[in-house]
Amino acid sequence: MNKIKIAIVDDQNLFRQSLGVLIDSVGQFKLISESEDGNSFLEKLNTIGSELPDIAIIDMDMPGMNGIQLNTILHQQYTGIKAIVLSVHVQPLLITQMINAGAAAYLAKNCDKSELITAIETVYKTGFYFNADVLMALRDSANYRAKTQKDISNIPVKLTTREKQVLELICKEYSNAEIGEQLFLSTRTIEGHRNNLINKAGCRNTAGLVLFAIKYSLFQLTL
Repeated sequence: MNKIKIAIVDDQNLFRQSLGVLIDSVGQFKLISESEDGNSFLEKLNTIGSELPDIAIIDMDMPGMNGIQLNTILHQQYTGIKAIVLSVHVQPLLITQMINAGAAAYLAKNCDKSELITAIETVYKTGFYFNADVLMALRDSANYRAKTQKDISNIPVKLTTREKQVLELICKEYSNAEIGEQLFLSTRTIEGHRNNLINKAGCRNTAGLVLFAIKYSLFQLTL
């Protein structure tokens, strides 16, 4: 089994180092980079070569380049790196904005060790991880849009029946292989459907695709 390659970007030295020790203690994880801000992390990416991280755990508040700016650049230049935001800020609007901007997960800095491990594993497997705080933020955002739009189900793109089936299973955190087993299709076929859905919906990644499904009532949130 390939190890999940992880980078940490946080300006608090003690927190960053402690998080690095935690990452190193998990057998299926491999810590490949620690950086104190977005600029230094991007510089390291230019020198790492072929071993780019699968996941970057990034703080929101950092000098020079904060987590919001870093997240934007990662999605423009390093699309294979999935960002997990780890922050002291848990306001619903900020959570929704970061997920909408392409973050694969959003966790509070005081989360349990077990949840962080679960988030990393789930993001690596499915492309996103939404805990109760994120789901509540997305639900509140969807409810607000429902009040301000006459027809929230007016989907701007046409989805086939198969695409809707795949989208529902993606929202339920099934991997490509698991969706293939459910629908009796190959993993490569499911990968194609996932990419087509992301392109049709105009999303940045799988997390954005789930947000799209919630926005247009294609998937009902359960807390």
